[in-house]
Amino acid sequence: MLELIIASSILLILASAAMPVVRVTIVRTREAQLHKALREIRNAIDRYKDYADRNLIRVEAGSEGYPPDLDTLVKGVLIGPGSDRKVRFLRRIPVDPMTGRAEWNLQSIQDDPDSTSWGGGNVFDVHSKSQGTALDGTRYADW
Repeated sequence: MLELIIASSILLILASAAMPVVRVTIVRTREAQLHKALREIRNAIDRYKDYADRNLIRVEAGSEGYPPDLDTLVKGVLIGPGSDRKVRFLRRIPVDPMTGRAEWNLQSIQDDPDSTSWGGGNVFDVHSKSQGTALDGTRYADW
């Protein structure tokens, strides 16, 4: 009976020591998913800008060649003048793993680099809406 209590105590101590490691692993996984989602959106914005700079797609005047919103990247844009074909840059807007929603803080080319609100002109960059802090001490919203 004493052996069973000692063995149970040892297992309890080992299990409680493993819990912080599991929590850190979960956070690291979500951070990796956030990096992937940001990279996916930013690559789509860059491809849109490249197409606009090469006059392959129709863009609004004054947009600087950036998409007006993230939905445009999903819905697609007509290719060239007189064409009915569309090119899509994203299959869907990725979910922010830190907030659990497909909502992002947007930044336009006209916005101040330190601005926390979107001016609405175009989408130059995206950031997480999470106010949390990463394992490395940086804010997710600054990634």
